[in-house]
Amino acid sequence: MIGKIPEDMLEIVLETIPIEFSIVDKDDKVFAWNKHETRLFKRPLSVIGKDVHNCHPKKSVHKVEQILREMKEGKRDKARFWIELSLDPSQKKQKVLIEYYALRDSNGNYVGCLEATQNITEIQGLKGEKRLLD
Repeated sequence: MIGKIPEDMLEIVLETIPIEFSIVDKDDKVFAWNKHETRLFKRPLSVIGKDVHNCHPKKSVHKVEQILREMKEGKRDKARFWIELSLDPSQKKQKVLIEYYALRDSNGNYVGCLEATQNITEIQGLKGEKRLLD
């Protein structure tokens, strides 16, 4: 990264970006997430320090385990998938993009995983161009 971000500014940036994320360490323990109050996938604060495998539906845990295993083995750096989800019972389903990124130190060693989630329904509807300040 070029430049240094003061800690208070970094926290503001991480809460402002239009993506919610969770971070797990190399031992698959959850240690941080952003957008606590407005998350698509809410979780209690008690999840901090817990095994990430306990944060996913039973039907997808084996896939999460496979992704993390392949990241640790160096066979994978990212996984991307999307689902349609009812975010509000009165609305139609929304398209949600979920991406996992291996976190590696400067020597390429696996140090954890970043899970990024974003509602892309509005993005999918973009057409043509919209120039700055149009």
